[in-house]
Amino acid sequence: MFIDQVKITAKAGRGGDGLVAFRREKFVPLGGPAGGDGGRGGSIILKVDEGLRTLMDFRYKRIFKAASGENGMNKGMTGRGAKDTYISVPPGTTVRRIDDDQLLGDLTEDGQELVVAKGGRGGRGNVHFASPRNPAPEISENGEPGAEVQISLELKLLADVGLIGFPSVGKSTLLSVITSAKPKIGAYHFTTLVPNLGMVSLPDGRSFAAADMPGLIEGAANGVGLGIEFLRHIERTRVLLHLVDMSGVDEQDPFADYEKINAELAKYDPSLLERPQIIVATKMDMPDSAANLTTFKAKLAAAKVDAPIFPIAAIAHQGLNELLTATADLLEATPAFPMYTEEAVAAEKHYDYAADSQPGFTIERDPDGVFVITGEKVERLYQMANLDHDDSVMRFARQLRGMGIDEALRAKGATNGDLVQIDEFTFEFVE
Repeated sequence: MFIDQVKITAKAGRGGDGLVAFRREKFVPLGGPAGGDGGRGGSIILKVDEGLRTLMDFRYKRIFKAASGENGMNKGMTGRGAKDTYISVPPGTTVRRIDDDQLLGDLTEDGQELVVAKGGRGGRGNVHFASPRNPAPEISENGEPGAEVQISLELKLLADVGLIGFPSVGKSTLLSVITSAKPKIGAYHFTTLVPNLGMVSLPDGRSFAAADMPGLIEGAANGVGLGIEFLRHIERTRVLLHLVDMSGVDEQDPFADYEKINAELAKYDPSLLERPQIIVATKMDMPDSAANLTTFKAKLAAAKVDAPIFPIAAIAHQGLNELLTATADLLEATPAFPMYTEEAVAAEKHYDYAADSQPGFTIERDPDGVFVITGEKVERLYQMANLDHDDSVMRFARQLRGMGIDEALRAKGATNGDLVQIDEFTFEFVE
């Protein structure tokens, strides 16, 4: 089964918790704090494996979780960091975040890696919070939660040349003759249900990858037939071989077929028409093919279409050497087309200082009268606060006060005894 689009969930590992501990050894009075830091949580990383050709491995597994870091230990020892989780993907995979459709990466080279969910950092132990004012702090941090993201993976084959045309014009036959690929070939429409990829090697040592697409028909852009679902696989190609049946067996007008296919390409993505095309007149071993080719050339000239034409008979191996040589020459003269011109890959994020007048949190009052505080920063502070010790609770309260939450609650009408909720934590507001 050929699968070229999947949606998966990646959840990175949580950082290990920091430890509250003290050094207690014989003959060492006032040993001081000795709680170590937690280890780093594992990240989710996509890695290109050139041995893969489909996203089939994701058919039954769509959720990936990395391990959490080890908690901190006594004597100031840091917990072991978790191993990263690597997910193999085929070359040509594009990665997008589902929430905002942001392009995260375009993976094309073997071994290329992309971190899609970063593991949380380990919480600090109480060795970091000692001070002359508080030499024996009972303060530590919980590990930072790992990132969780839903992403879509879309495979676009890494082919140099794309074979397009109506069903049964000989695309699969041509691919089977010029490469070692073994596509299904049959005398009926839509024999090819999925794209097929093969490598072409020329006697002069040059080579290129060619892919044939399931046949297009008029109205494909509107979902007729197989639609244009698989045309994404020729977005990376630099040259298109437009196959046109010259046999006249189905009483089709070759020139009308040629124009219909180009119209469907334009509806899918107008930039595909910017790629140079070579017209391949197929089935030239049929009785009426020569006459039909003459008429076809006349109509092309009348329409002022300037494209090279190569007549072939794939089964009889006629005209293939000239076609492949011309294709290789055109490839050498054609640069790669940019895949993404209007959007940048979100590989780096820059943080520049700017005065922020927004508080970074919101306060709402629910029907039960509870003040509910939400916001990424305040929720992360709560998740990393170790509330098992009074010192840590007081530190958390100071952090909230420093963010201006106390004043904001008073402005909302909070008084002594009112309940306040942050994430799953509920406490009383005290003046």
